[in-house]
Amino acid sequence: MTRIGATGLALLAAIGFAAAGAKAAEVDGPKLNWDVSLWGKKRAFTAGVERLSALVAEKTGGSWTIKLHYGGALSKSRENLDGLAVDAFQAAMFCNFYHPKKNPALMSLTMPFLPMSDWDNNRKIRDAVYAHPAVKQELAKWNAMAYVSSYLPQYEFLGKGKPPATLADWKGLTVRAGGGVARAMKVLGATPTTSTATEVYTGVQQGTMDAASFPFTYAHVAYKIHEVADWYTANLSPGTSDCPLAFSIKAYEALPAQYKKLLDDAKEDVIETQIRAYVAMDKKNLPMLKQKLKEVRYSEAQLARFRAAGGKPVIEAWIADNQGKFDARGVIQTIFKAVGRTY
Repeated sequence: MTRIGATGLALLAAIGFAAAGAKAAEVDGPKLNWDVSLWGKKRAFTAGVERLSALVAEKTGGSWTIKLHYGGALSKSRENLDGLAVDAFQAAMFCNFYHPKKNPALMSLTMPFLPMSDWDNNRKIRDAVYAHPAVKQELAKWNAMAYVSSYLPQYEFLGKGKPPATLADWKGLTVRAGGGVARAMKVLGATPTTSTATEVYTGVQQGTMDAASFPFTYAHVAYKIHEVADWYTANLSPGTSDCPLAFSIKAYEALPAQYKKLLDDAKEDVIETQIRAYVAMDKKNLPMLKQKLKEVRYSEAQLARFRAAGGKPVIEAWIADNQGKFDARGVIQTIFKAVGRTY
């Protein structure tokens, strides 16, 4: 057997590292760093952007890094669009109902009882809205372009005190809700507040809000609302909101063609990773919530009354408020058309 000396071993190691590097760098390109503004901690909501960061580093052999900044380190959650507008960072996640006047067309995705009955419809609707000219134009005013949604699941409420066993019991309750969901809850006599996610725990704990709506189940548990709550709604599902991952248009346009293609190629993986993260959290969280809290479930007759009063009337009011600013009715029609329905 031929013996290999230290020099030979070093040479083989160098060759091995080079081969590994060549394999990792499937996409050749310049050294580049992007910063992403996020709030809160790592959680199911951030699974998609975390996957994107990992894929970009892997495919470029580390030449392009996408650095994730949690906890509002780069910007407050309500100011991420402002940060993109001045190129303070290259990417950010933001929630539409944190600042309705900044993204009025995107607020369409907060309308109550949209036909998002499953993950496939959830995705089709959000992707169609992002492609609508009104939404693209309003984001462009902030130097922003939507890359992917965070595909939030339907909202439910966790609350403290006496459970609202009937829809009438919501009258007089202060609830954390935004956009169209807030309008729907007003129909029930509740008083909405639009606290940011990180403010909700204290609000429920101290009694300044009776209940909080969040994407169910991941967000309630991520922000530990279940620790200060007594009950949860299991089937109210009044709607959801939209919190996309957006890029600076200026930063995106400066990318070399191969990096733009990498973003396109990664998109499917990012989306699937995001949705799987929510499904995995439901499997973990639902048994715990059922054991710890009182489940509130409404009859089909009650839900039908709620949808009739808080569904189309709320959507029509939103259209009336916005039709003079952009094609609001067209945006709503796009939502329903995306899943083969007519509004």
